[in-house]
Amino acid sequence: MVMDARSSAVPHHVVVLALDGVHPFELGIPSRIFGTVPDKYEVSTCSVDGAPVATSSDFAITVELDSSALETADTVIIPACDIAMTLDGELPSAVSDALARIRSGTRIVSICTGAFVAAAAGLLDGRPATTHWNHAELFHRTFPKVHLDPDVLYVDDGDLLTSAGAAAGIDVCLHLVRRDHGSEVANMVARRCVIPPWRDGGQAQYIEQPVPASVSAGTATARLWALENLGSPVTMDDLATRARMSKRTFARRFRDEVGMSPGRWLIQQRIFRARDLLESTDLPIDRIAGEVGFATGGSLRQHLHEAIGVSPRTYRRTFRPDPLENPAERG
Repeated sequence: MVMDARSSAVPHHVVVLALDGVHPFELGIPSRIFGTVPDKYEVSTCSVDGAPVATSSDFAITVELDSSALETADTVIIPACDIAMTLDGELPSAVSDALARIRSGTRIVSICTGAFVAAAAGLLDGRPATTHWNHAELFHRTFPKVHLDPDVLYVDDGDLLTSAGAAAGIDVCLHLVRRDHGSEVANMVARRCVIPPWRDGGQAQYIEQPVPASVSAGTATARLWALENLGSPVTMDDLATRARMSKRTFARRFRDEVGMSPGRWLIQQRIFRARDLLESTDLPIDRIAGEVGFATGGSLRQHLHEAIGVSPRTYRRTFRPDPLENPAERG
């Protein structure tokens, strides 16, 4: 069983495994996210043998640790790397031997094509996973036993998490901070790293429509206003007026910029805000529903269940084990 990072006074040990062809950006994500709260996480980077590692760029990196560091890890992260080593469905013996040093129950996370390594090690057989959309077809052919979802940012399957390309690695790491320590800590990390505090794992990896070249007449102002007024009724007329567009033009521009309809986006933002309040406050569920713009607690329950498959009460218990819960509340 994975150690509960929230309940331990000892920093949760995150070990990042740098393999040949590692992408420098993805390699640095865990240290940047988890290292922001050093009282809660200790981050180490290792290679298979402690020798310099070739990267996908025009330089190599040198790390101080070899794979023995994996033996003390509470979470192991495998960033994007050269997938050629995995395409026969197996791993080089040195990599396999390194992964064999990971303790049973250790949480394992892949970023981008790091999922190829996890799959070649047999860790993903029969389990849901994702990887960069551009490599999804190759992944599926190579590892047919994995239940691949190529359309999402990341998949949380308990002790195994996989994420899509580049920035999705930030999302999954921030998700883990949120899972381990709640929204207040995760939001603090997001602010310090100047990144969005929340992108749900089920969000699409990419938007097919190009973002308009000019953003001066975009929908950002309307979206900001909506976020500041989630507790009030927000109509398409309101949004279009804020953006100084017709409703038809606004709807088209909004989908181009955000990748979904204004109505779907607004519900998503209300759910995000409700989740934050469920995690960080003891407000009754009906009160939270009103705060985020849902007419009733029943409406919040319906939308939250559709989004993540659980009731508000269950969600709160997950992130706040001992809330001052109103006994009269029902899921």
